[in-house]
Amino acid sequence: MSQEVKEALRRVKARIVATDRVLESSERTNVVARLTGADYISLGALSVAWGSALLFLRGEPNLALLAMFVAFLLDKLDGYYARRTGNSSPFGRRVDSFIDVFAYLVPAALLYRTFSPHVAATWVVGFVVLAFGGLRLIRHNAEGFGETDGRSYYHGTTVVHTNLVVVANYLLATSIGWSGWSAGLVVAAACPLMISDYKAYKTDTAHALAAGCVLLAAAVAVGFELGYV
Repeated sequence: MSQEVKEALRRVKARIVATDRVLESSERTNVVARLTGADYISLGALSVAWGSALLFLRGEPNLALLAMFVAFLLDKLDGYYARRTGNSSPFGRRVDSFIDVFAYLVPAALLYRTFSPHVAATWVVGFVVLAFGGLRLIRHNAEGFGETDGRSYYHGTTVVHTNLVVVANYLLATSIGWSGWSAGLVVAAACPLMISDYKAYKTDTAHALAAGCVLLAAAVAVGFELGYV
């Protein structure tokens, strides 16, 4: 076994030991005291995402979409704020991942419910979204970002990508009568990509494209709500 492989195994073992270690009572700190400004922004995203879920359940998907997009913006803002203030930490990243479940995955499952053709399809597609999305967030917390030639990347597609796939299918279903069965197959097929070895690079272009998709979808949702589309 080469020295490089041994060193890599040693680092992995050290990370596992550090992760599994139970903190002594003297090492534990008050959770609220550990929250930074970025974490409070994340909690704001959680509050808006909860409002989005309530709107979905009330049968107001277009308003729910707008609330979901506000949660999306707050989620991006917390990371930017953490980097600008130098308050990025493993604890904060775990807070962010926890909130991602409610900001992206739960709304995506509830959004599909609004145009699902059958309760069985809602159950299966919603489960697939939540299961693969949850596993993807767990892996990200455990492994972090990958890096190639100085460029950082996510392992697999992100929960944002999956959310936008569901949004796109909703817009198609609402505007041209796209089948809920076909939409379910597309969404279900996209979900395993979140735990694949695909490299989703963190680039300004990718962020700008995601932001553009969000703004476009928000504009269409407003059009649906006001009866212009």
